[in-house]
Amino acid sequence: MATRFDVLLKNGWVVDPTTGLNGVADVAVVGEQIAEIAADLDPARADELFDVSGAHVVPGIIDLHMHASEWLGGKWGHKMMARVGVTTALDMSGPVGSVMRMLRDHGTGLNIACIEAVRPGLTVRDSNPDRAELEGLLSAALTGGAIGIKLLGGHYPLTPEATARAIALANTRHAYVAFHAGTTNQGSNIDGFLQAAELAAGNAVHIAHINSYCRGAVRPHMQETEEAIAALIAHPNLRSENYLSPLNGTSAKCANGAPESRVTQQCLKVGGFPPTESGFEAAILAGWAEINLEAGGEVVLSTGKPAVEYWRQRTTDTTVSFRVNPPEPRLRLATAKRPDGRFVVDCISTDGGGIPRNVIVEMGLALVNLQALGLADFVRKTSANPARILGLANKGRLAVGADADITVLDLAARKAVLSLANGAVIMHRGHVCGQGGRMITTAAGRGVVEAAGLIPIVVDLEQGGFYRF
Repeated sequence: MATRFDVLLKNGWVVDPTTGLNGVADVAVVGEQIAEIAADLDPARADELFDVSGAHVVPGIIDLHMHASEWLGGKWGHKMMARVGVTTALDMSGPVGSVMRMLRDHGTGLNIACIEAVRPGLTVRDSNPDRAELEGLLSAALTGGAIGIKLLGGHYPLTPEATARAIALANTRHAYVAFHAGTTNQGSNIDGFLQAAELAAGNAVHIAHINSYCRGAVRPHMQETEEAIAALIAHPNLRSENYLSPLNGTSAKCANGAPESRVTQQCLKVGGFPPTESGFEAAILAGWAEINLEAGGEVVLSTGKPAVEYWRQRTTDTTVSFRVNPPEPRLRLATAKRPDGRFVVDCISTDGGGIPRNVIVEMGLALVNLQALGLADFVRKTSANPARILGLANKGRLAVGADADITVLDLAARKAVLSLANGAVIMHRGHVCGQGGRMITTAAGRGVVEAAGLIPIVVDLEQGGFYRF
């Protein structure tokens, strides 16, 4: 008797550069894995059947930079990501406990990894933590379920010396380490990024959202972009992603009459507003600063008096967006290639989640439709490469025995219309129907993840692409 299928995707155009698939085929799922990929599979064998004729079936989309903690819209972030076709994501600042609670209580079936923030005055004493303090933070992060640490750079910078110590320490432990470029000596700009490349000293480090350092803050934005590309080529130890939204996202919190974040201060200056709390309020009223406001079951952008009132009600401790990302750097960074044909920037991300700029499919497929990227290129940058970097050996590809993480795309509409994670349908035509989720962790964090009532996915970063890309 022929095996029954839990889910069968019929008549889609299957694309996966890793396995060489590029043509019409059916994809059958049994349990949590892909069971068959072939033409004309019998629909009578399927418990759940989806005719995806005219659509493209690709490996599940992996967002290597998003936020899903409580203070960054985590209550709604999972729904906002699932709706656009994401199946796996990396939370880039934690706290890991908050991320796990949001996954457990508001999950939509996604696989989530998390790295813990290194933040002066909160997770470390000051901007110059010594090796012992950093060692304690990293150990606590790993045993707490995170896969590594994040240096918040331009928001809450460390000294250059502490930055270098943190990166070297993470490499010694084969943990994940990411850096929002910027130290106490350099701002979050192209010079901060160039300094980060040197501070890494050949160690592996993920440099967050490359486009954010190419806004024209120091030199013309396209000059900054070419400098960033040259630095990435010269430093193969750097992992990277850029996002495609014109919006940045930063902290709206103020203290002592001014925004705490240097990034927020710089964005106010760009808009012609003083970097003070009163200048911030004026920017919100004028529409330059867009407060991320929870409303209608998701996070939306708001300006004017309602946004000011919400910001004040939250004692300014919320997030804000500014339209400061020029289009040319985003396009150039998404498409630039090395002399050997590999992409300069490894991945396309959102820096979204609970922040309303989850346009990885919408804008990524715009590049495909414009022939700036091939669809196979899009798959490499949104699935294969991030899976390799995270050490997810059984994700990021379509093959018999691989995890059934699948996204179905409507290229003309530039939307995801169906997605599965671990064999379960989590989104269909914009309706989010998944529940719960899985926590990507290391062996050190397995116990705490299970104790939180979550299913762990254990990765070994030493053997994955973060250190062997």
